[in-house]
Amino acid sequence: MSVTHTPRSRQVATTEVAGADAAATSAPPPGSGGDRAGLKTRVLAVATGLSMAVLLAGALLWAPTDRLQGDVQRIFYIHVPAAWIGMLGFGVVFVASIAYLVTRNARWDRLAASSAEVGVVFTTGVMLTGPLWGRPVWGVYWDWDPRLTSFFVLWLLYISYLVLRSYVTEPTRRARYCAVLGIIAFLDVPLVYVSVRWWRSLHPGPVVANPDGPQLPGSMLAVLLVGVAAFTLLYLLLLRLRIDNAVREAELAAPRRDVPPARNRGA
Repeated sequence: MSVTHTPRSRQVATTEVAGADAAATSAPPPGSGGDRAGLKTRVLAVATGLSMAVLLAGALLWAPTDRLQGDVQRIFYIHVPAAWIGMLGFGVVFVASIAYLVTRNARWDRLAASSAEVGVVFTTGVMLTGPLWGRPVWGVYWDWDPRLTSFFVLWLLYISYLVLRSYVTEPTRRARYCAVLGIIAFLDVPLVYVSVRWWRSLHPGPVVANPDGPQLPGSMLAVLLVGVAAFTLLYLLLLRLRIDNAVREAELAAPRRDVPPARNRGA
């Protein structure tokens, strides 16, 4: 009868590896748990929910019905803030892309990628709500109006940015290529803004950033500003969650440091 003894050094190494795996498995994800980051995320989520509730109440119950367009004009309080914050998200991509090319710090690449994803969510909302508003007012869901066309091109550019990120697998090359595309794509944002000034457009001119002052009644302007605040909080919340997820993805993709095999001193 023979008894096989496992060397003590090998038992200790095995225990350490198992303990490290268990700790990695049981570690809470970023933004959750009782830590300070999780608390900030929960506070931001509550503030976002409350501001959205105030926005819906103001848009549906407090803001007056537009004299010409009727109740369909209430889409304005969702459509316009989503467009503004979507372009803000692409502005963050622009700044973070420049910062990455200067510093080569992966943190800036994660910020650019996360903001691009959230920005595409907002601009997709704009692309959906616009036709719903345009059909009763213009008689068509879509027209190749300068504002519509330039915004559609902007949406396609950032869709292409996300496709490029999924196509290039090598991290450094992906970050460099996407930074260049993020900078070039942002050049369309000023074009979207000035399109209604430079060309004849179905869209009305600026109703807030107007040289003669806001062209809205006080109650409508107040609800619009609440919408901007609510969508800004939603953007910050989604951006924070996406960056936390990107950090976890980077940690999981990093090569594991295996424990070296213990030497059997009794051999």
